[in-house]
Amino acid sequence: MPIYSLRSGVWSRWRDLRTVGGRQLVHTWRKVTRPSILSMSEQFLAEPAFAEPIVFVDLETTGGSTSEHRITEVGVVEVGPAGVTRWSSLVDPQQPIPSFIQQLTGITNAMVRGAPTFDAIAPELFARLNGKLFVAHNASFDRGFLRGEFRRAGISFDPDVLCTVRLSRALFPSEKRHGLDALVERHSLVPSDRHRALADADLIWQFWQRLHGLVPLDVLRAHIERTTRRYRLAGNITEDLLDTAPAGCGVYAFYGDDDLPLYVGRSVRVRQRLRAHLTGERRSSKDIRLAQQVRRVEWRATGGELGAMLTEAQWIAALRPGHNRAPRVAKSDPIDAPWPFVGPVVFEEREQASEACAFHVVDRWCYIGHAPSLEQATELHTSRLDSSGFELSTYRILQSHLARGLRMTPLTVVNAEPVVGVA
Repeated sequence: MPIYSLRSGVWSRWRDLRTVGGRQLVHTWRKVTRPSILSMSEQFLAEPAFAEPIVFVDLETTGGSTSEHRITEVGVVEVGPAGVTRWSSLVDPQQPIPSFIQQLTGITNAMVRGAPTFDAIAPELFARLNGKLFVAHNASFDRGFLRGEFRRAGISFDPDVLCTVRLSRALFPSEKRHGLDALVERHSLVPSDRHRALADADLIWQFWQRLHGLVPLDVLRAHIERTTRRYRLAGNITEDLLDTAPAGCGVYAFYGDDDLPLYVGRSVRVRQRLRAHLTGERRSSKDIRLAQQVRRVEWRATGGELGAMLTEAQWIAALRPGHNRAPRVAKSDPIDAPWPFVGPVVFEEREQASEACAFHVVDRWCYIGHAPSLEQATELHTSRLDSSGFELSTYRILQSHLARGLRMTPLTVVNAEPVVGVA
């Protein structure tokens, strides 16, 4: 992992602890000057680390809750082929600004009285931000506030996001502080009016330019790609859709063009895992290729981790997705096996987070599904009598769990004592 360190405004040291990209980098000292913002703009726009249009954004708000508080000021620095454009606006939050925030930002209730509401500036602001890489410091804060405000204005806002806190941590892992004040000190940035939106957005833009002089372009591009979160999703997938995915245990499947199955996975936190796949930091070329191909996603809550294992195995066997490894098959694997119970059985799982209970139905080594009660589990089995058949994956999974004491209950006798079965 390369470590870059700017120790003063005049001298900088670039050192690398290992080979990067097949190259052995050497310790060097080099003298740097403090170029003006104009000269840096002219220099680095010629060969930027990210070729598409970028917006550097900062907000001031009445507090830290996206649901309870509102925006008081927006600052945007737009960078693209036409050059650099700066835009800002005070915003009437339609609620009082706490006194400590007035002292921090200098934005008073009197200043925002008569300013446009967010609804009034939403169309123009969206036009400035739409389709561009959204860069901010602690970007989840700014994105969250803007996404909420745009939603209330009837506009869907899901840009790709790059957080400069994450980028700074990735590029300078030996440094402990990565707040905006620390970046100002470490990289000799020139603040004009701290804690005002446009001034802070301009500091992020300055930091971006400084990186082009401190970090080799290929290394910078690689870290930008890894730390960018992709929220502009393909097909019919939206952030609002992902919000409806199960928070707990379940399975999910990705589909590509022509509804081709791509990948099946399971997780104890499906919603979080989906976001990691589709909008999270990319850690491998395989992850990137998969995310680029996804056009549709489906999921199923499974009521527990064992249920997720059984369902995942069924989906992989049925869909044969290209990004999953084919199930291991040996000549010694059975094509059938004795069923050690009299009729169908159920086992119970309880999710720790939700405390919800799930009764999983199994019959003759075929996983039928799960239901929230024993009565509904009986109905589930009755509705799927024709689907029962030996499943090697179910046999393998349950064999190991039965050997460890998994408790089964005969389904036809609701009040029967649980049976500890070992096949």
